[in-house]
Amino acid sequence: MDDLSVRCVEHANIQFTLNGKDVNCLVPVRRNLVDFLRQDMGLTAAHVGCEVGVCGACNVRVDGAVVRGCLMLAVQVDGLSVETLEGLAESGEIAALQRAFVTRNAMQCGFCTPGMLMTANELLQAKACPSRLEIRDAISGNYCRCTGYQAIVDAIEMAAGEDA
Repeated sequence: MDDLSVRCVEHANIQFTLNGKDVNCLVPVRRNLVDFLRQDMGLTAAHVGCEVGVCGACNVRVDGAVVRGCLMLAVQVDGLSVETLEGLAESGEIAALQRAFVTRNAMQCGFCTPGMLMTANELLQAKACPSRLEIRDAISGNYCRCTGYQAIVDAIEMAAGEDA
């Protein structure tokens, strides 16, 4: 019977890069990435919203691509690079977007703002001067209940013009 017994693993050691710094830690194998970043790493910009990958509040960047932190397990970032809004803000990478969001009043309660900024930054990296339609399409996976999206589209368009 010993050959058939299943070993239950509750924690795993992972090594990854977080906002440019090497991290080596023990993580519960069932903890999703956004909870790990918030609870264990103290990085609270990514928010826990719907917890099913619909709202975009939990967006973070993994190996250069924006992903839903609620749909990814923390153990999956082993060997990868993770960037949060805190890291992008500290590096100055999203400075134009931050200024534009403030200028255009594109953040009301602020709950969706981190996910919007991550998505907008990814769009502007892929296309320097997107059309308003392309901006709307890019942020269509991010929910905002306060601004009605117009101010957000205006801000992303403004940031694109500033970077051009």
